[in-house]
Amino acid sequence: MDYKKSGVDIEAGYKSVELMKEHVKKTFRPEVLGGLGGFAGAFDLSKIKEMDDPVLLSGTDGCGTKVKLAFVLDKHDTIGIDAVAMCVNDIACSGGEPLFFLDYIACGKNYPEKIAAIVSGVAEGCVQSEAALVGGETAEHPGLMPEDEYDLAGFAVGVVDRKDMITGDDIKPGDTLIGIASTGVHSNGFSLVRKVFDMSRESLDTYYDELGKTLGEALIAPTRIYVKGLKAVKNAGVKIKGCSHITGGGFYENIPRMLPDGITAKVKKDSYDVPGIFKLLAAKGNIEEHMMYNTFNMGVGMVLAVDPADADKVIEALASTGDKAWVLGETVSGDEGVILY
Repeated sequence: MDYKKSGVDIEAGYKSVELMKEHVKKTFRPEVLGGLGGFAGAFDLSKIKEMDDPVLLSGTDGCGTKVKLAFVLDKHDTIGIDAVAMCVNDIACSGGEPLFFLDYIACGKNYPEKIAAIVSGVAEGCVQSEAALVGGETAEHPGLMPEDEYDLAGFAVGVVDRKDMITGDDIKPGDTLIGIASTGVHSNGFSLVRKVFDMSRESLDTYYDELGKTLGEALIAPTRIYVKGLKAVKNAGVKIKGCSHITGGGFYENIPRMLPDGITAKVKKDSYDVPGIFKLLAAKGNIEEHMMYNTFNMGVGMVLAVDPADADKVIEALASTGDKAWVLGETVSGDEGVILY
């Protein structure tokens, strides 16, 4: 008996590392010390000394049951973008710059090419967010997970000068809410999605005119990363008063997280076009409107609160990074949290 016969293939692990090296190197920033394969990822913090009062920010998350979609479609090169996005977008919500990221892949069996494809997506997410991929772990769990399945999670660290933190404390009635477009369902609500749609290859390969693509293509679209967009707003000289990443819990749970006591977000539903995937979900699943807005992002990946005088400048800055944005509503006095009208 040996380790390989027990279900853990060390040689496959070595091959996975070799295959992923080219992807990881693309993410390296000047601050990265050493290379891939050490016991710890090393990152030089000298630049932080230039800040008046640096604050470290961190975020950890996964892709939820969206990985099931990757299994069925046998498409593994974008799910890593989702893992990165879920972490770095939270850091960006506080006004921070992501510095580095680490991933964790648990699998039933290590198939090196599949693992390398997953990491290629992680690396792409890091490139999009300008975060270095400084390390990770691939763990084989024979007997605990089916051989053809895996789970993916990650952890990011960022930094912000305290004076630049987005806290929501300065939000007042009359501020403008800016919505930034999502790329679809992102990485939340897939347990409900999988109840509405049959997760078979035949079902996912079905083309829908209202989507302009197959169901699988619409659902697996990777989560939008907003780091560069928010940086462009900051560089335009605009103070973002509040920022909410619309993840699990949709509008009703996430928008109030950025609001101080006594402030309510008033959101105009027809201020933008809800993407077809959400209309299809609601129709096929007979899901009532409140539940849709309490589960999904409904086409809005982030919500910003800004001074009304800055609204046009914010939308213009976001457009420079390819982000579509619009005036979503305003803040008013009240304790309702969110009012949709």
